[in-house]
Amino acid sequence: MRLYAQTRARRCRQILADLIAVLLIAAAVWFALAVRDGIMLLAEPGRKVEDAGDSLASGLDRAGEAASNVPLVGGILKKPLQSAAEAGNGLSDAGQTVQDVVGRVADLTAFALILTSVLFVLALWLPPRVRWIRRSALVRGLLDAPGGADLLALRALTGPVKALAAVPVPPGGLADAWRRGDAYVIDDLSRVALRQAGLRP
Repeated sequence: MRLYAQTRARRCRQILADLIAVLLIAAAVWFALAVRDGIMLLAEPGRKVEDAGDSLASGLDRAGEAASNVPLVGGILKKPLQSAAEAGNGLSDAGQTVQDVVGRVADLTAFALILTSVLFVLALWLPPRVRWIRRSALVRGLLDAPGGADLLALRALTGPVKALAAVPVPPGGLADAWRRGDAYVIDDLSRVALRQAGLRP
């Protein structure tokens, strides 16, 4: 199985198409990651809320511990401060939840963008490449099969006329020479068919 043509012009076109496909996929990944970073900026308020909740909870915990040392009323003062510290922890948890949700949305968006872009590029690039690989294998198989050169010569005769310009025309024309089984003409025509397929004899 041949992945690239043997003729220079077609091989260059195939390599260029491969490079363009790789560059498009790389650009799509870069764009998706940039979008993800942009979405992650929305998590900044959640981080601030989490930090504020943590600071509030730790401050109220310290105040509660300090209040518990007050004679007679220390236990009474400590309870509302501990309740307020728990509310601060709830605020911190809410901030963390916001960050988690934004992170999941950012990841899913980036994944969807990458998947869609890669599938789109592959849908444009892969079918022609697979068709060429299969066609080149078929043409190469025809050349090696008995009577395959005749079929390739016929393919050249029915192809573009400008491709036949390099073939010497015998008396009576190329088609007549092919019908007579002229080995030289058949060989020349089969070479034309191979070149059209991007292959060399």
